[in-house]
Amino acid sequence: MSSTHRLSSLTLAIIGLLPTSALAGPGALEEVEVIGQRTTNAHETSNTQSRLQQEGVTFSAAGGVSALPMLNGFGADRVKVLVDGAGSGVACANQMNPPLSYVSGNQIATLSVMAGITPVSIAGDNIGGVISVNAIDPRYTDSESLAWQSGYVATEYRSVNDARQLSAGARAASNSLSLAYSGAFVDAESYDDGKGNPVLDTLYRTQNHSLVVAARDEHQQLAVKLSHQYIPFQGFPNQYMDMTSNRSTGATLQYRRDLEAGGAFEGQLNGRRVTHEMGFFTEEKPGTMLMNTDADEVSYKLQWQLPLADQHTLIAGHEYHNDRLNDWWPAVEGSMMMGPNDYRNIINGQRKRLAAYAELRSQVSQYWTFLGGVRVEDVTTNAGEVQAYNSRPMMGVPNADHGAAQAFNAEARKRSDTNVDVMLLARYHWNELQQLELGYARKNRSPNLYERYSWGRSTMAATMVGWFGDGNGYVGQIDLQPETAQTLSATYALGTDKTPSQVSITPYYTQVQDYIDAEVIDTFNRTDDPHGQRNLLQFTNLNATLYGLDIDVRLQLEEYEYGALDLEASLDYRHGERDASDEPLYQLQPLRGVLALEHTLGDWQNRLEIEWVGEKDRKDPRRLENATDHYTLVNVSSRYPWKALTLSLGIDNLLDEYYEPPLGGVNIAAFKSSQSNGFAPVAGPGRSLSVGARYEF
Repeated sequence: MSSTHRLSSLTLAIIGLLPTSALAGPGALEEVEVIGQRTTNAHETSNTQSRLQQEGVTFSAAGGVSALPMLNGFGADRVKVLVDGAGSGVACANQMNPPLSYVSGNQIATLSVMAGITPVSIAGDNIGGVISVNAIDPRYTDSESLAWQSGYVATEYRSVNDARQLSAGARAASNSLSLAYSGAFVDAESYDDGKGNPVLDTLYRTQNHSLVVAARDEHQQLAVKLSHQYIPFQGFPNQYMDMTSNRSTGATLQYRRDLEAGGAFEGQLNGRRVTHEMGFFTEEKPGTMLMNTDADEVSYKLQWQLPLADQHTLIAGHEYHNDRLNDWWPAVEGSMMMGPNDYRNIINGQRKRLAAYAELRSQVSQYWTFLGGVRVEDVTTNAGEVQAYNSRPMMGVPNADHGAAQAFNAEARKRSDTNVDVMLLARYHWNELQQLELGYARKNRSPNLYERYSWGRSTMAATMVGWFGDGNGYVGQIDLQPETAQTLSATYALGTDKTPSQVSITPYYTQVQDYIDAEVIDTFNRTDDPHGQRNLLQFTNLNATLYGLDIDVRLQLEEYEYGALDLEASLDYRHGERDASDEPLYQLQPLRGVLALEHTLGDWQNRLEIEWVGEKDRKDPRRLENATDHYTLVNVSSRYPWKALTLSLGIDNLLDEYYEPPLGGVNIAAFKSSQSNGFAPVAGPGRSLSVGARYEF
């Protein structure tokens, strides 16, 4: 089975310098051969998370389609996620609607994963890396007349959560015009764990739609994408509330023109409107509270690629991002605590980024390639005045939220950060089979609006803020400083896609100044059991160190009359700690290894995969993080195309192993159902049979 591999920063920069004609020729797309990259069927699955896990991305568990990606121990918005070249701001106090939830796997034409060191021309405002998914994929024909080109319908069923999935796509094109639609719908119940017990509040329903129209001539191309996403409900077992509605409507305009003197100009304009509601929709986790969020995002990017000489190319650009946010919690009728006023969490929140960058790529010899760049960003945040539900004392105690709102309103809330990113990368080719890549990066991320402007001090208010799945409560801090990460990494690669053996070894080391973590400011317990204790935390800056190692191997074992055998193996190690206390950082993946055997016989493809995850015994004491035991999962899958029909069959967790993912957080839904077990880890899904079919026409 073909697969894609994580690309180095330099490889991705080379791809970005390719002219439009190399990427969008007449008829089907031409394949561009780049070391370290393999092509795959772009529309095999509508599960974006599954595709990215094949690229080495881990996920901090959340809802069924809202898990937060993690790279090199960094998660949430420390990892910049670009959808068609555009990022998205944080539009929920629990980050229930991350950018990857706005696109389904069947819509993605290409994806790339860049951990750690990334070119400054791709993105700023991150310290962990960049995940880029592209769904704008114009295809043209040789005919002057617009005509039907292709279409497909696909369906899949998963037994562990009774998930039904339907996706479809269609294309029409001429030699100058391209039209494409793609959409997906998923409906799933709560899943069962390896012991056959239901994991409460893991049900969800979602749909995504996109329409792409593109036109071109010999020198330029204009593409417009319209997208819409609707999630009527999504359970979050490790949060106190659930998603009861999420609507997102977006538009992207991309323009590219080849310049007469060589090189190219690219321009992009993006807009998105998000209306988000949180509450309760299922008896699996009942409640009455409501939370609403409205967000508007507008951004543009202008970029020039200019050849300076045969060996040098300059990339220069300018970006502007404007995110606006209103987050309020409607009063609950008849409630003495949650009324009579609306709780104003963040009102007229603003986060503006203005950036300029320059990047130089040089091929100085047949052995050496260099990439270097500087990016300067101004990040300005602000928020309006807030209010608590009421000013009444609670059981004779002064109202903590009312006092906190008054103190917040008295503060000067506007903050401006000037961030400077620098990256240097060198690649040395020993020969056709061996290469060494060395890199350094200085990267910055300014606090998001919730880290700076969440102000509530009561247990109820604070536990509504936080995307960590730990059951604790969080309070913002206006004076937070931007995170500054300095990373050193090296990659040794042996082999290419044309050789039977490929090995990649990548160690990295990162020091973070002003890492945004949390300090305990109080405790709370809603039960009489000591296991029900949680902490009230306030965001703060401190220094931290993270390092790790990635090893990837692929071997062609045998090719005979019964098919070809390939072996894939990977090993990931992560370590992170606070410099002052040597205490572990929160939610770091323990040692993880994957071993996979692939069998191909003609068009028939089979895969046996074994994933081993080690014991998590390094726990963040501030978050009261749980330990998790080691486990092994066995997955098998088979795929067979027959004419226009492709059938797939698979079994995940074949041995029905009970396990607790180390990044799964605590099971708040189970705690609310029965408080006797305290905040236990969320269990992973048990054995699941999946059956799928795809018909192309």
